Amino acid sequence: MDQALHDYLKTFLTERRLNLFERILSQRTRHFTVVTEDVYQLHNTSAVMRTCDVFGVQDLHVVEEKLGKSIDKEIAMGAQKWVNLNRSTSIKASLESLRAQGYQIVATTPHKNATYLHDFDVTKKSAFFFGTEKEGLSEYVLENADSALKIPMYGFTESLNISVSAAIILQDVVTRLHQSNVKWELSEIEKQELTLQWMKNTIKNPEEIIDRYYEDLDIGVNEKEQNSNN
Repeated sequence: MDQALHDYLKTFLTERRLNLFERILSQRTRHFTVVTEDVYQLHNTSAVMRTCDVFGVQDLHVVEEKLGKSIDKEIAMGAQKWVNLNRSTSIKASLESLRAQGYQIVATTPHKNATYLHDFDVTKKSAFFFGTEKEGLSEYVLENADSALKIPMYGFTESLNISVSAAIILQDVVTRLHQSNVKWELSEIEKQELTLQWMKNTIKNPEEIIDRYYEDLDIGVNEKEQNSNN
């Protein structure tokens, strides 16, 4: 990371905003991540992104094998500025990539053999996979998941809207994670990288400012070289 650029961009933000970034980053985690599989209703994916932001989960993975869509910025309510969105058109590739990063694959499903939410082990680095309310997760995810998780329900309805399910699960597991002895926080390097990303997302016309910064830097280097040659 360019530390000089990082410090330069800081001058365009108030101390209050920078302190807010620092406070939020201290609560961010990559111990948990969320994956949505072929969620056709745009507002549901956007709501899940907002939920990730609310509960401090930094990364959202959106797999769109059957139909690609874009995040609804109005429903996400600005969360797209703060949550890293990773898009894929292959559920297999997404699952394998997450497993390679050390995540256990957790399928959220109402099936009877799934673990109840309150019994879930939060110490394990986990990727929670969510499917549509009507069809649920694909057979591929269910067959290749390391574990299955369900929310206790006591009524006639056997499923919840994906955004509701994500909110219930993340609120529970993140709360218990914070109470555990697990090292769930981001590294200092990750915090610096996200601070730079968030500054770019906050500052008006960031590319113009960054281009001007590098132009001024080049001018300064050239002048220094000319002076040394004279």
